[in-house]
Amino acid sequence: MFRYPARLIPDDGTFAVMFRDIPEALTCGATREEAIDMAGDALVTSMDFYFEDKRPVPMPSKPKRGEVLIDLPPSIAAKVLLLNAMIAQKVTPSELARRLNTRRQEMQRVIDLRHATKIDTIAAALGALGMRLAITADAT
Repeated sequence: MFRYPARLIPDDGTFAVMFRDIPEALTCGATREEAIDMAGDALVTSMDFYFEDKRPVPMPSKPKRGEVLIDLPPSIAAKVLLLNAMIAQKVTPSELARRLNTRRQEMQRVIDLRHATKIDTIAAALGALGMRLAITADAT
């Protein structure tokens, strides 16, 4: 769903990783492959900052030459879309729960990155915000 461009910076025998779009996501690895693997974890972990602060998550920009693309897991990407829509529309979890005829605690779990949420639940929440979740597949 979301592929964030990252720079791999050789640094005295290791590789540092930085994301232009998500500056909170910083990591490194002993090898290029390890750095790329660690970058995925750093990207997911950095999403917590946006969710905790209720800040919109920046969308991935187009990669520049020499950058690698790091995938955000689809389950996290769907929740990012929901968070961003809620912030843009100034809809609280309580209001979203009311629209879906459910409890506020249920909506809190939906926007909790650590809680496994069915994609249908996220799609319904986006629907309550006037949006439709679309899923596509493309060749790797």
